[in-house]
Amino acid sequence: MKRPTLLLLSILVSLIATAQKPFVLGETVEIQSKELGEKRVLNIYLPEGYKKSDTARYRVIYLLDGSGNEDFPHIAGLVQFYEMMRLMPKTIVVGIANVDRKRDFTYPVTVAIDKKKPQDTGKAADLKAFFEQAMQNPKAGHSEKFMAFVEKELQPYVTSHYRTGLRTIIGQSLGGLMATEFLVRKPLLFDDYIIVSPSLWWNYESLLRLVDPQKISGKTVYIAVGHEGDVMEHDAHQLADKLKENKSANIIFRPFERETHATILHNAVYEAFRALYGKNYMGEE
Repeated sequence: MKRPTLLLLSILVSLIATAQKPFVLGETVEIQSKELGEKRVLNIYLPEGYKKSDTARYRVIYLLDGSGNEDFPHIAGLVQFYEMMRLMPKTIVVGIANVDRKRDFTYPVTVAIDKKKPQDTGKAADLKAFFEQAMQNPKAGHSEKFMAFVEKELQPYVTSHYRTGLRTIIGQSLGGLMATEFLVRKPLLFDDYIIVSPSLWWNYESLLRLVDPQKISGKTVYIAVGHEGDVMEHDAHQLADKLKENKSANIIFRPFERETHATILHNAVYEAFRALYGKNYMGEE
């Protein structure tokens, strides 16, 4: 009697193993970057029914902090939901996996730290100490190379391998700082910008002083910030106010008073998609 029992168990195990299939959200590719001197991983979500043989062109969302254990599955999920409900056109998501975000998303520190300044007290002192520690990171300050990677290698790769159209960038925190730097220094690389809780305090807010509203004509820029302290909230508001000087640009500023730096991303991007694509897209592909 043991042999039939063992045979039955073997069959059941085989059937269970056969029934198990991996759940695939997208595809992962590696590209060699000469600009960065390293391989970079891309996580790519393709919309349902996507075919390389199609004549259609698809909007591409470039997602900073796009690793599999970071923001990629969350943003790809929101895109899939909006597409399923026909609230946005079919869209490709390109998640740029991180290697060293402090290195890639920050520019060189040029503002000297005034050590002769009288010591502040309370929260101001803690904030100043945080700035100093962050900006003295020896690995930081190479965003120029990352921008060159995106412009000269990443976007050409995506364009040559997928059927692409308009380009959107999403970034939060230091990623928001990086998205803002693209807007300031390379505004033509993207059509729409979703900037969440940008760390514009970097280098004592020097990037804000470089904002030129005249360079963003025709673009949509969505800026969100939560309940994240005076510096973060003031800087995000100031960025929006400066950009609004260009009346031909669509600038949306959205405060999320009930969200923190850790919880804002989902709600901000969800609302940003509404703002970019309209509440009732219901379009035909």
